[in-house]
Amino acid sequence: MVLRKFVVFEGIDGAGTSTQIKLLQARPESQKIFFTAEPTDKATGKFLRQILSGSQSVSPQTAAYLFAADRAEHLWGKDGIVDQTQNGLTVVSDRYLFSNLAYQGVTCGESLPKMLNSSFPLPELLFFFDISAKKSLERVEKRGEDKEIYENENFLNNTAIRYRNIIEQYKKTAYNEMKIVEIDATLPKEKISDLIWKEILPIINS
Repeated sequence: MVLRKFVVFEGIDGAGTSTQIKLLQARPESQKIFFTAEPTDKATGKFLRQILSGSQSVSPQTAAYLFAADRAEHLWGKDGIVDQTQNGLTVVSDRYLFSNLAYQGVTCGESLPKMLNSSFPLPELLFFFDISAKKSLERVEKRGEDKEIYENENFLNNTAIRYRNIIEQYKKTAYNEMKIVEIDATLPKEKISDLIWKEILPIINS
């Protein structure tokens, strides 16, 4: 199942998804877009951010369940993704189930994240920001912020490999439902922004 007027940005930490969303927000037509992200700002999402910061510790399996629970509320909760699309807005989310499949796929194996995310609808459009772990970490370190628990080269390298495998699987199984646009995340941010806008504009106007 695909949820129309739903767009997702995906990639490992430092891939540039947040930068591109800020550029998208600066466009005059952005009032037709509802911007959101995972983890959310709901109670589940706030607890997940504590886990990501390292201030709380849970098992990898528990984390996978928590990410899925946060996603369920993100989708179907009051004023969530489904409500916004029904109100005629295009929803752009920084991360969605593909992150769960990639990151938790590394920490606790493929089967549990796959099961937990099997009932969620796919977006109409998915942007995958492809970048090496080394390059992404260089960007993360330039931020000058505390690193999250997953922000180390070995883990991100494994996650990047898993991400690419996941994208390839969806290209084969969901090619007639969800459009996937792969982006070289090392390109100039203005060029990436123009590419994204070209793909999103028809959805905004649909």
